[in-house]
Amino acid sequence: MSLLRIESGSFAYKNGPQILKDINIEVEPGEILAVLGPNGAGKTTLLRCMMDMLHWQSGRSLLDGEDIRSIPASKLWRRMAYVPQARSAAVSYTAFQTVLLGRSSRIGAFSAPSGEDMKVAERVMDRLGISHLADKPCYAISGGELQMVLIARAMAAEPEILVLDEPESNLDFKNQLIVLDAMTALAAEGVACIFNTHYPAHALQRAGKALMLSKDGRSIFGDTTSVVTEENIRRAFGVDALIGEVETPHNIMKNVVAVGISGEDQAKQQEIPVSDKDETILASITVIMRSNDRADLINKAFREYNHLLIGRMGLPHRRSEKYIISVMLEGPASDIEALSHRLGLIPDISVKTTYE
Repeated sequence: MSLLRIESGSFAYKNGPQILKDINIEVEPGEILAVLGPNGAGKTTLLRCMMDMLHWQSGRSLLDGEDIRSIPASKLWRRMAYVPQARSAAVSYTAFQTVLLGRSSRIGAFSAPSGEDMKVAERVMDRLGISHLADKPCYAISGGELQMVLIARAMAAEPEILVLDEPESNLDFKNQLIVLDAMTALAAEGVACIFNTHYPAHALQRAGKALMLSKDGRSIFGDTTSVVTEENIRRAFGVDALIGEVETPHNIMKNVVAVGISGEDQAKQQEIPVSDKDETILASITVIMRSNDRADLINKAFREYNHLLIGRMGLPHRRSEKYIISVMLEGPASDIEALSHRLGLIPDISVKTTYE
C-alpha cells in the first residue's frame, strides 16, 4: 500500500474549465516526486487538492489507504507539512519563532515548546544555513530568506510527507542546492517529498518519479526518466529542449537546455506519450560507497531491478574504507536507465553507467 495515493483526481474552479483530469499518482516513503508543467497547468491547485485544501470534484487522496477527508486535521498535519510559495511577510515573528511554529502540531494546545522543540528548530535552521536569521523579524528579511524560513518551519514538524510549492523560487544557486540537498537527505531518511518546479533538470537530478501536467488538463506520471523527455517537454511546454549529460568527478548528471519555442501545432498536441526505449542492451554500473550508511538503499534498488542483473561483484577498499560494487546488466534500455537514475539519486555515493 502506498503512503500517499491520488485516485482519478479531477478539478475545475467554479464556472471555469477543467484544470486537472483523472490524476493518478502513488508516492512511497523515501521517494521524491516532482510536479512539472507550464504556468496555468494547475501545479499549485494539484497540491492543494491533494491535501484537501481544495476539494476534488471527483476522485480522492488517500493516506495509507484512508481518505484524507476523513482524517482529523490535528492528525493529518502531524504527518504532512506544506511549504507554500513565499510572500512578503508583515508579521513580527522572528525567523526562529516562525520555524518553531512548525512544532505546533506536536505541542499540546495549552503547552509551551519544550527544550527538545527548541533544539529541533535550531537544528533545522543550521541544516539550511539560516541560523544567522534567527532573531530577525520576518518582515525584515528578503523573499529568498523567507522561503528558506518557511521550508525550515515545515521540516521542523518532522513530517512523513513534505509538500513544497516551487521551493527554489526566489533562491540563488547556492540556496537552491541547499534546499535540493535537504530534500535528498530527507528522502534517504524515509520522508516522502513532493515538489512543484519550473526546472526539469531539478526533476531529473533529484526525483525518482515525476508528474507532468499540460494546460489541457492531461498528465503523465511515472519514473522521471520516462516522463521528463525532450518530446514530453515539447508537448507540455511548447519548447524545444535538449537533455544532455554532465560528467562530474562523482556522478553523471542530466541537464536540460531550452533551445527554442516549438511550433504552435506541435505544442497543442493533446497526448503526452511515454518515451519508447525497449531495445535490449548490455550495460555495467559501478557504485562507490563512501560508507555503509546507504547500503540498504543501494540493495533495495538492485532488488527491484533484479531481472536485469547478469553478474555482480563487490570489493572493499580497506585503505580508504570505501566499497566498490560493479554489476553487469542486460535488458530494456529504459529499465537500465531507470536503475541508473535511481542509484544516482542516493546521496553520498558515486555512480557511473556504461552502455554497449
